[in-house]
Amino acid sequence: MSDDLRTAVNATKALAMDAVQAANSGHPGAPMGLADAATVLWTRFLSVDPDDPTWPDRDRFILSNGHGSMLLYALLHLSGFPMPMDQLRSFRQWGSHTAGHPEVDQALGIETTTGPLGQGFATGVGMAMAEAHLRARFGPDLVDHRVFGFVSDGDLMEGVAQEAASLAGHLGLGRIVYLYDANRISIDGSTDLTYTEAVAAKYDAMGWHTVTIDGHDHAAIAEGYEAAIAAEDRPSLIIAHTHIGHGSPGKQDSASAHGSPLGDDEVAATRAAIGWDHPPFEVPASVYETFASAME
Repeated sequence: MSDDLRTAVNATKALAMDAVQAANSGHPGAPMGLADAATVLWTRFLSVDPDDPTWPDRDRFILSNGHGSMLLYALLHLSGFPMPMDQLRSFRQWGSHTAGHPEVDQALGIETTTGPLGQGFATGVGMAMAEAHLRARFGPDLVDHRVFGFVSDGDLMEGVAQEAASLAGHLGLGRIVYLYDANRISIDGSTDLTYTEAVAAKYDAMGWHTVTIDGHDHAAIAEGYEAAIAAEDRPSLIIAHTHIGHGSPGKQDSASAHGSPLGDDEVAATRAAIGWDHPPFEVPASVYETFASAME
């Protein structure tokens, strides 16, 4: 991992912690656990234009596990979309654009509303169907984008996601690349309580390409995306083993990191553990430069 990328990952984690802490409400664990995968995706693979958020041939990014909304807002802010820091400071406050679950506003870079679990997964399948239809009619010189998404165990449990996954496999929608946040934790505790199916075998059987990776290893994440993008004949599910609340000394891998603020003491301990010595909502210029270079 390069120093620039590590700093960008830590900035994403810090913004998620700070916004949830300021609101005294929210889900810090998923954004922290997905910060590595998100940073690799947004700096290396996602084709979007912050200066033209509604560019028709942009890649779509869907955060189906919408409870981790601060991950999306942090990425949009750092990448230069019209999501100023004041909006992050106003996370979950009345009148802000940073609701507890993302609410569609494509001019801000929010592709779809994701609250009910499974909804974003299924919506992405619809977007991929539209892309395939338009590309068949008008050609790849005009229509050539992908649907990237993050999904959780809660998404994969839902019936609407299973029906959409079956259809995507049947249609061979190779422009879908979903990353499954396999962190083994739900809001009630270990997923051993509720979700023990063989995910890779299930999606293989539905006609998907699957790959399993360490969700904190940047090289493995990049290789997973490269393999998924190369599988043009079928949708892809990257099963990323992650740690919820990654970097938090006292709450990593715990259900308490899922849906509650870490607390002032744990936020301070996490800052020390990841070497982040900046005050709340302060991001060094180098991080903005990393994302700006990627957007170029």
